[in-house]
Amino acid sequence: MPFGQVVIGPPGSGKTTYCRGMQAFLNALGRKTIVVNLDPANENTPYSSAVNIEDLITLQDAMDAYELGPNGGMVYCIEYLEKNLEWLIAKLQPYADDEYYFIIDCPGQVELYTHNESVRTIVRHLEKLNYRLACVHLVDASYCTEAAKFISVLLLSLTTMTMLEMPHVNVLSKIDLLPQLGELDFSLDYYTAVMDLDYLLFHLNERESSARFGELNKVICGLIEDFSLVGFSTLCITDKHSVANLLKEVDKANGYIFGALTAGNEDILLSANTTNLLDEAREAQARYGILKEGGLTEAATSTPSLSSTISKLKIVEHPVEQ
Repeated sequence: MPFGQVVIGPPGSGKTTYCRGMQAFLNALGRKTIVVNLDPANENTPYSSAVNIEDLITLQDAMDAYELGPNGGMVYCIEYLEKNLEWLIAKLQPYADDEYYFIIDCPGQVELYTHNESVRTIVRHLEKLNYRLACVHLVDASYCTEAAKFISVLLLSLTTMTMLEMPHVNVLSKIDLLPQLGELDFSLDYYTAVMDLDYLLFHLNERESSARFGELNKVICGLIEDFSLVGFSTLCITDKHSVANLLKEVDKANGYIFGALTAGNEDILLSANTTNLLDEAREAQARYGILKEGGLTEAATSTPSLSSTISKLKIVEHPVEQ
């Protein structure tokens, strides 16, 4: 059965860079991987896409034919893809038969994951064909520097999770740049674990522009906590250790780690439970020099080899049939 990731996130969150980096990382592991570009505005991609929506429809064609703006054109392209799912399935099938791993690069327009149902319909159809997919939702770590921005990201992540209804891994991307982007009110693990939002609410209501919406802010924070669904992993795409940590979370979400489970190989189940997101957040804070006050620490400078990283994190690969 084919496994893969559906990569989404707002513009500028690093989706395309992530797809290129993750593909290179997986290929280095020996996992046959292709990137599927479903973003019709994603021209001149830094990766080679095995399947490209631009072979079906381009954003410019949609805008010209129906006098649409970029947002309307994007929605039209994805709805057109939904109506022509047989084209996508036919393009994917040869790679699915050969047991490739899929990285699906999706558009950055958030309305496609919060209001429009086309992406959900496409994913549902692939799942019925036995594709095992997890959503990787990237958001820029810089949103942690302001209470209002972070709460908006929490709402976006929660809405996306409830809309798509699929295994979900939320990710704070560009975590290594966080010390340069501003101060944090709390330590990094507070943001990754989405701890008691009353503390963040206090900082939010300190701002004059937000204080007059105090009751609304309280209700929004209460809603997020009532669902208790949102948490974050961290990512520095240039750090093999960070990529490996995230891959382990994704492999658990889409079930890839269990695909290699056979009699006498039950230690895979133990590997699936070795990840501790709080510990990873604290390690990332030390590794990239992130202080709650926004200062710099002496971050780790040594980069572990790929083999030692994989061994330490116990990433599981499926056996290769001879």
